[in-house]
Amino acid sequence: MAFHPQTDGQSERTIRTLEGMLRACVLDFNGAWDEHLPLAEFAYNNSYHSSIQMAPYEALYGRRCRTPICWDEEGERKLVGPELIQMTASPWKGVMRFGKKGKLSPRYVGPYEILERIGPLAYKLALPPELSQIHDIFHVSMLRRYRSDPSHVIQVSEVQLRDDLSYEEIPVEILDTKEKILRNKTVHLVKVL
Repeated sequence: MAFHPQTDGQSERTIRTLEGMLRACVLDFNGAWDEHLPLAEFAYNNSYHSSIQMAPYEALYGRRCRTPICWDEEGERKLVGPELIQMTASPWKGVMRFGKKGKLSPRYVGPYEILERIGPLAYKLALPPELSQIHDIFHVSMLRRYRSDPSHVIQVSEVQLRDDLSYEEIPVEILDTKEKILRNKTVHLVKVL
């Protein structure tokens, strides 16, 4: 008896829909459809699907996708003045903050005041003295408007930067140790709080 796997038809339906979208792209974009595949993917992932009662992007991420039109408006909007914003915590990436490391750690630090707008997509911020070694001009992709909530504010005094912009992690407590044996060497792993 031979085994013949079968699908439930969902894949075929999805492929048929994508073929129709690409066929329309070939007509609209004069044969340069391969350059517009990201646009077709964006349109498919943000279109309403009656089977799940929402768009696939919304089902996956739990929120609606911001369209490129919104991104353009965000970049063009003027934020100069006494408005407060937060900047990404990338200088502190990988450093344990409040007992959380990685994706559970806060993504933004601040708030900081905007001093001036530098070009269409950059802003100069009023940084505290502890951050004087970090350049004070940031691209809008690294900034976010501050919404007042005391639980969102991260104090920056936890990270002390040296002159060469490196920092020292101070372990609080060793939670676990383990040795990982590879072919030619042994790697000591330490879980630190």
